[in-house]
Amino acid sequence: MNDILVLGAGYTGVAAAIRTAVRTRRTGGRVRLVNASARFTERLRLHQTAAGQRLADFALEDVVAGTGIEFVQGRVAGLDVERRQARLEDGRVLGYDKLIYALGAVTDASVPGVAEHAFVYDDYAGTVRLAERLAALSSGPTSGPTSGPTSGPTSGTVVVVGGGLTGVESAAEIAEAHPRLHVVLLTRGRPGSMMGERARAHLDAALERLGVEVRTGADITKVLPEGVELAGGELVHSDATLWTTGTRGLPLAAGSGLAVDARGRIVVDSALRSVSHPDVYAVGDAAAVSQPYGVLHGTCQGGIPTGLHAADSLAATLRGRTPKGFRFGYVHQPISLGRKDAVIQFTRPDDSPRRWYLKGRAAIAYKETVSGSPLPTFGLLKRGLVPVWAFALTGGLG
Repeated sequence: MNDILVLGAGYTGVAAAIRTAVRTRRTGGRVRLVNASARFTERLRLHQTAAGQRLADFALEDVVAGTGIEFVQGRVAGLDVERRQARLEDGRVLGYDKLIYALGAVTDASVPGVAEHAFVYDDYAGTVRLAERLAALSSGPTSGPTSGPTSGPTSGTVVVVGGGLTGVESAAEIAEAHPRLHVVLLTRGRPGSMMGERARAHLDAALERLGVEVRTGADITKVLPEGVELAGGELVHSDATLWTTGTRGLPLAAGSGLAVDARGRIVVDSALRSVSHPDVYAVGDAAAVSQPYGVLHGTCQGGIPTGLHAADSLAATLRGRTPKGFRFGYVHQPISLGRKDAVIQFTRPDDSPRRWYLKGRAAIAYKETVSGSPLPTFGLLKRGLVPVWAFALTGGLG
């Protein structure tokens, strides 16, 4: 019997656990999936939760039902990679022969005040608190007109920090759901700077239509209870600040002695094994995965394929075979712009923009197809199948 422990039950962890259970069934694999919450959180849709939308609620035990996976609810407090043990906050100790580390990343709170005064998307509960704050602001008394594109009186100001996919989606979603709020998007560069000119122009027009005030060149030095401070001393007022820029691996990885990079991500080889402790596989945002064009950046697009590949590498190792090297190429940059608009930038494998893009209704349909409920994907994995999109992204899995 091989005891296989999967830490973290996001998209990547669940995919890795199901794939591992299927691939090791005949070799006596016992798979346990550990997660702090009993609920499956759709991190791709947390911006919708923040805007007050109610999403489907999935129990993890139901998600993995029929796979033989044992679900363990508990928060990981310590990891002993020499003894091959994970310790939970309640004192339970779980031993393992092989470990898949899928605990993801957390917000980089190195800017003073982020941890104390900003909302972040690190977990579902924190996002719900943001939704409650926005709802309270939206229903409050109005004040005078703002100096940005929002016309007329508003009931509060929300500052969203970060012009990447998450920041843009959040600003658009909040502005559409709460038209009485003044939404300010602060970013160092242009929002959606990774996209091509035509896709970016559509993004800019959508933010303007929604009344989002975009401020570029913003160098934030401190987050305060009622605003953010910029280099030079300017204070931008905020009744609620959402921080979406920068992530780091959990301190747990470095603290356990695993080799990590400058951002705290576990450094892995081509089979996605830790370079310092090969019995540990790291996937998703928790791993520093190198490809010829550089290290993967954290997205679900790359996360699930790493989970599937780690499962296949682990299964091959247990059979005495040499795992295949991981290959991955990006396909798109999908951004929702509220519930009524979206833009999709198609990319080269290195994530640089191609000429092709979608906007409007076509983009909405495309995005809902690729980032809808994960249950159909998990269902395919339970049957031993790999989704077509996984082959497209990775060029085939072993």
